[in-house]
Amino acid sequence: MSYRFRPHLALIAVQLLFGIWPIIGKVVLRSLSVTSLVACRLVGAAIAFSLLQRQLKPLLKMPRNDFLLLILCAVCGVVGNQLLYVKALSLTTVINAALLTATIPVITLVVSILFRYDHWSLKRVAGIVLAGTGVVYLVNPTQAELTSETTVGNLLLLCNGLLYAVYLVISKRLLERYGALNVITWIFVVSAVMVVPLGLYSFGHENVAAIGWTVWLLVGLIILLPTVSAYYLNSWALTHVSPSTAAIYIYLQPLIAFGFAPLFLGERWSSRTSIATLLIFAGVALVTMPGRSRAVRDISEHPDALAH
Repeated sequence: MSYRFRPHLALIAVQLLFGIWPIIGKVVLRSLSVTSLVACRLVGAAIAFSLLQRQLKPLLKMPRNDFLLLILCAVCGVVGNQLLYVKALSLTTVINAALLTATIPVITLVVSILFRYDHWSLKRVAGIVLAGTGVVYLVNPTQAELTSETTVGNLLLLCNGLLYAVYLVISKRLLERYGALNVITWIFVVSAVMVVPLGLYSFGHENVAAIGWTVWLLVGLIILLPTVSAYYLNSWALTHVSPSTAAIYIYLQPLIAFGFAPLFLGERWSSRTSIATLLIFAGVALVTMPGRSRAVRDISEHPDALAH
């Protein structure tokens, strides 16, 4: 196999790993609380990244302003992002989660414009309006109080996307100064420190003895596959291809989720989901056509997530 194809295979693997994370997470949430699962993921990933990177000393020598910015990135990009995402996952469907995750590039563009990192254009405005229409149709806010079982989860996913968009914008300076892999490692370490107290409190209310070994195996898979392995493969691929090329692959995630969710979780498509899919992807495609902004391209350097 030609060496030039390997980065593309790596990026496909990254999106496969991120795409299956909501499905595995949905299964684990049947036995563990949201906070416990997030704590396991962040602490486990922080340990793994620290062993892999072995460069934590520069974190201790970081200027105060940069360290404060790093903490803010950890709150927006990891701790708050993960807590909102996993909680939303317990309240909505994997298909909805995949759809709303696909709007993150659009939300990022809006935030970057507000921060004067980008500028308006007719094409971008049309894409934002089109994708936003699909999101509103999917969330169906008129039923938010009583009749919709997934409305709260969908709204939490939108908040999660907003936090991640803010993270992408404010982390730019750190990424340029210290390098993507270093910053990601440090952010996970700081995030793990933040989440440990919540995790200990949460586990104090868990019936740990009743949790089967299969659940712990799935937790380990979440740490190793959609977190550590996905970030590592993505970082390696980005040393061989442009960020704009890597950005294309993020849209494989919904397709992967759509393929696996009905098989493993018994979820079904509805006419509302199908119409929202067309609107959202039409808007996202319009925004990310050739001439895309730096902010949209940057998402390929820090995919979460599923919360990624």
